[in-house]
Amino acid sequence: MLRIFNFTFYKILLSLTLFIISFFLPSYLKIISLVLSYIIISYEIYIEAYSNLKKKELFDENFLMIIATLGAFIIKSYEEAVMVMFLFEVGEYLADLAISKSKKSLLNLLNLKKDTITRINNGKEEVIPLKEAQIKDIFIVKPGERIALDGKVVEGNSFIDTSSLTGETTPKRVAENDFVLSGSINETSLLKIEATTTSQTSTAARIMKLLEEVDETKSKTETLLTKFSKIYTPVIVSLALIIGLVFSVITHDYNTWIYRALVFLVTACPCALVISIPLAYFCGIGTASRKGIIIKGSKELDNLNAISYLFLDKTGTLTKGNFQVTKVKTKDLSKQELLEYAASAEKNSIHPIAVAIKNYNKEKTFSIKNFTEISGEGISCTIKNKSILVGNKKLMESRKIKVEDINEVGTIIYVAIDNKYEGYIIISDEIKKSALHIAELKNYFKDIIILSGDKKESVKSVAEKLQITTYYGELLPEDKLNYLKKYQKKAPCMFVGDGINDALVMKASTVSVSMGIKGSDASIETSDIVLMNDDLRTLQVALNIAKNTKKKVIQNIIFSLSVKFIVLLLAFLGISTIWMAVFADVGVTFLVIINVLFLFIKNY
Repeated sequence: MLRIFNFTFYKILLSLTLFIISFFLPSYLKIISLVLSYIIISYEIYIEAYSNLKKKELFDENFLMIIATLGAFIIKSYEEAVMVMFLFEVGEYLADLAISKSKKSLLNLLNLKKDTITRINNGKEEVIPLKEAQIKDIFIVKPGERIALDGKVVEGNSFIDTSSLTGETTPKRVAENDFVLSGSINETSLLKIEATTTSQTSTAARIMKLLEEVDETKSKTETLLTKFSKIYTPVIVSLALIIGLVFSVITHDYNTWIYRALVFLVTACPCALVISIPLAYFCGIGTASRKGIIIKGSKELDNLNAISYLFLDKTGTLTKGNFQVTKVKTKDLSKQELLEYAASAEKNSIHPIAVAIKNYNKEKTFSIKNFTEISGEGISCTIKNKSILVGNKKLMESRKIKVEDINEVGTIIYVAIDNKYEGYIIISDEIKKSALHIAELKNYFKDIIILSGDKKESVKSVAEKLQITTYYGELLPEDKLNYLKKYQKKAPCMFVGDGINDALVMKASTVSVSMGIKGSDASIETSDIVLMNDDLRTLQVALNIAKNTKKKVIQNIIFSLSVKFIVLLLAFLGISTIWMAVFADVGVTFLVIINVLFLFIKNY
């Protein structure tokens, strides 16, 4: 659970309580209550200003607020002094909460590590905390369970889902002496594994550690504000000194010009800016989170506005990564007869392709004899005293059976009966429903490009169905990186992927997006944005949120500076009063906060 009620929250609450109580106290107690409220809310700002002073970084927003609020105390505007510091701290608190919220949501999303492990001790199973497991311990993993530690299989054979680590959608068969990684999911049969890592050194643990070290980077606008304040602050302080000292000496009217100088300082306090900008990004990140989009920080949200090229991985991103029968072609048999023979031959196999054929066959299956599963090739068995072969081209060639060359998208499964070729079945991946809307994003980018390690024919088929004209297939991770760099020389690029093989290109892109469900742990760690439900339609939502957030930031900057410069001019001319200064600072602050909060209620 996100810690909203932290030390800063209670500090703000205590300061606000003393501020409110002060209105019901006699004058001397009122001043004491306001001073205490001011000290509680502002002492950290004084500490930070002092720290910056030691680094010879005097002129920042902290310094200006200290001078302005002390000036407010001098002219006995105690409430104004407290309110300026109070609003600044609220803004800082909300900004910190935004980053904490996005990080917390991401960590909850991953849930890589198990808390316990089932260890074999003297022939008996015992469930122990994962942190107690040691290298060389033997532990079991049941079907459906996530593998807790990296290790070597010592007993059993099964298929494991490694898509979260490798981006490979086809489950990997493992047997004795094969190594497995933590974070993979055991799919079919019980495995006994000898641990080769501990809970601190496993693959899952390393990824979690990286996630916890996500940088809390500021957006370009926030960084620009800090740079602006380094120029703005000394200029304002110098002008206030000129107004308060020089003109006092010239006119000998010390009270009037010192008052004008203090009004000038209070007016100039950049409270509205330092609050509204982080708050806008907070609201943008919060709104995105409610829509199932985790954005790691304000910099990443801001960068969405600059993207010109969208790059997409195929398997697991545009497609589901689930196999299904898409075509059945026969010679002398009917399609149903071919399916019945194939499904019967495959019924003892747990391979995902076999499962796809069995699920597709709606009719009967036959009893089989002499079942043999030939690794990497297919199935050999006897049905109704007929020799049946079901497998790939390599299996047919090994038995010297001539088959036709098929240039179609998908995995080709050939069927032969009594050494005679009878037809083939095509197993293909399925395009996500949300991917069918990807063409709607064309107005947001100069071009949309698919980068995939799959066969060019398969990539072309998907691209045509999604109305994408630029695509590249049969790419290694470094090939993807080279393509992205080529485009990134022209303009900022975004990459959307799901596997560890995408981590390299994700790290190099201006904005990287990963899938929250199918996405690998490494790709989620590397990415700037996570689509929690794997719905590509939420990408358009993220782009709209980023656009509106930027719009609110610009509106608030223009409005805040315009009001301040007008009131500053009036302060110099002696027209504005301390109450106008309050409006220019506190009033404007509330108005920009209200403007930002519209981000939450806008329909995306």
